[in-house]
Amino acid sequence: MGAENIFDNGLDANPANFQPQTPLSFLDWATTVYPDKTAVIHGDARYTYRQFGERCRRLASALQQRGVGVGDTVAVMAPNSPPMLEAHYGVPMTGAVLNALNYRLDAAGIAFILGHGEAKVLITDREFSPVISQALTQLDRTIIVIDIDDPLAGSGEMLGETDYESFLSEGDADFRWQPPADEWQAISLNYTSGTTGNPKGVVYHHRGAFLNAMGNALVFGLNSRSVYLWTLPMFHCNGWCYTWGVTAVGGTHVCLRGPDPARIFPLIKEHGVTHMCGAPIILNMLVHAPDDVKTNFDNPIEVATGGAAPPSAVIAAMEKMGFKVTHLYGLTESYGPSTYCAPKAAWADMDLEEKAVEMARQGVRYPTLSEQAVLDPNTLAPVPADGATIGELMLRGNTVMKGYLKNPDASAEAFEGGWFHTGDLGVVHADGYVEIKDRSKDIILSGAENISTLEVEEALYRHPHVMEAAVVAMPHERWDETPCAFVTLTPGAGAVTEDDIIQWCKDNLAHFKAPTKVVFGPLPKTSTGKVQKFVLRERARAL
Repeated sequence: MGAENIFDNGLDANPANFQPQTPLSFLDWATTVYPDKTAVIHGDARYTYRQFGERCRRLASALQQRGVGVGDTVAVMAPNSPPMLEAHYGVPMTGAVLNALNYRLDAAGIAFILGHGEAKVLITDREFSPVISQALTQLDRTIIVIDIDDPLAGSGEMLGETDYESFLSEGDADFRWQPPADEWQAISLNYTSGTTGNPKGVVYHHRGAFLNAMGNALVFGLNSRSVYLWTLPMFHCNGWCYTWGVTAVGGTHVCLRGPDPARIFPLIKEHGVTHMCGAPIILNMLVHAPDDVKTNFDNPIEVATGGAAPPSAVIAAMEKMGFKVTHLYGLTESYGPSTYCAPKAAWADMDLEEKAVEMARQGVRYPTLSEQAVLDPNTLAPVPADGATIGELMLRGNTVMKGYLKNPDASAEAFEGGWFHTGDLGVVHADGYVEIKDRSKDIILSGAENISTLEVEEALYRHPHVMEAAVVAMPHERWDETPCAFVTLTPGAGAVTEDDIIQWCKDNLAHFKAPTKVVFGPLPKTSTGKVQKFVLRERARAL
């Protein structure tokens, strides 16, 4: 029998020495330390941290009065505006789970998510009333709808029982929220397409959100002087957890409804923006903006980018314009960023193009991620750090999702062997930096959005004159990748054109999922009749 551990004897957790970690605590801290500092900017509107905190607490109180609490879901369909940011605090203050909706989805996709996530309340911006009204007709359950009447939005029908500001007025600015009983409690629900038609619901917990927000502050150099411009959608992995991370340091949030270079450059100048994030498409958009839109900056602007690896030429062009690029990697399942290309002192002596090649690698794990490795997917043995041997990138730690909602089989598969399997194939260089080489699945990454090839193929097969179809990724100058459809028409189909097929897909899918190229003819197949997608990918690259 072993000796008693003296450090366990009478040394128990209690309220004085243990509190569950939650990013909601960041707001309490910021409102105490910086009550009169500008927390949120939206057009001509300004909210101090005191006002921001009051609005979040009013939202929580009003929701609680409608019966919202632990285990409930509150969905929000809004761009980067104060209501979406406030929902990241007000919703979980009630114990409920925030489901930030992707406003690029079609009505069927929104309806599926609202139903699958069992949303009790929907807060929706009037700009999206056409798609929301269609989605609501497809639900077989009632839902409380609150409208956001943003003065910066265009026209749109009001669908709910009240507007957002009136709803806030029902709440108590002194609402007292409590930390979750367990930091493993769900805080948000985000949907990802994966490789199936229906999206999967990725569940985050309070601890993971707290830690990844801290990781962002450490990696990206956020502090109380930071002014963060919202060029990244807040619906995407909860804004990669910057919705909480900027508040954690008492920085300023500058809202932006849409990523337009004609708005981005003036906002940077007007508000002294120091940090911003976005997919490589945003960087490319800024690089190719008209010269009369671009602005010279007195100080470098920190830009974090992730999704597909940004081309080194884009990184170099951004650096020439006065931006300092940090390359991140992550997935919805890892709360957004899990990996970053940590800068090295030796890069200072490299020319810009050579440096950009180094910066285009995915790099090393976040300090808040426990483990990252490139492993043989069959044996789980680490691959050698030779920059050539390919394995699958896998993650471990508190910033990996709880799992997929109502999908235990998919969760078990993702966590097989005690690692989260990213599905991305890569190598490890001699300096320990990871570089992604390919995807093990056929997912298409267009901008910051995942597109399921199976979903697009399903739509194509519903066309009356399509006999066979296969979809693969095709390189695209603006979007990084877009769908390329290979189609075999039915005999006697007549004059079906490329435009006909593309329009059919737009009529049956969210527009960004529609192919940008259609190639007609027989599909290459194996002896067992399976379509050889690797052949089609080579063809698509040559188009």
